[in-house]
Amino acid sequence: MDIISQLQEQLNEMAMLAVNTFGTLQRDAPPVRLSNSYPDPLNPNPNPDDPASQPPPAPGAAAAAAAPPPPQPPQALPQPALDLAEQPKAMSHALVLAAKKFDALVAALPLSSEEGQLKRIQELQAENEVVGLELQKQLEAAELELQQVEVLFNEATDNCINMKKPD
Repeated sequence: MDIISQLQEQLNEMAMLAVNTFGTLQRDAPPVRLSNSYPDPLNPNPNPDDPASQPPPAPGAAAAAAAPPPPQPPQALPQPALDLAEQPKAMSHALVLAAKKFDALVAALPLSSEEGQLKRIQELQAENEVVGLELQKQLEAAELELQQVEVLFNEATDNCINMKKPD
């Protein structure tokens, strides 16, 4: 793989890491109160003593309170807890490593002056001319061979037609 393709692949990886890192940070960030005049986002019932904020009791609530609680489903095995403080650090570390790899690829690019680039362009144009002439010769030879094959094919078809007797 050439160095430009490697740079493109590394840039795509860096973009993916950045988007995943930002998404994870946004997902795991605690809610923030915009102003003191807004209710606390973590408290769904800001004034529990206020009877107006209490939901009305449902009919038959007394009967439901006397009924035994339904059996609890078996608990799943505890999953290993993700360390939410370490995940952003690991993701930012991966992003830094990807950026360092990108910098190393950029440093590996050949540097040349404008004069060197013009010289290289002239060399490539001369090489293109040589290859173009060779291809032109091959095209002319192929056209000549095609004409010979067409002549032989026409002779063969004429011979087949002439050997066939009319009914």
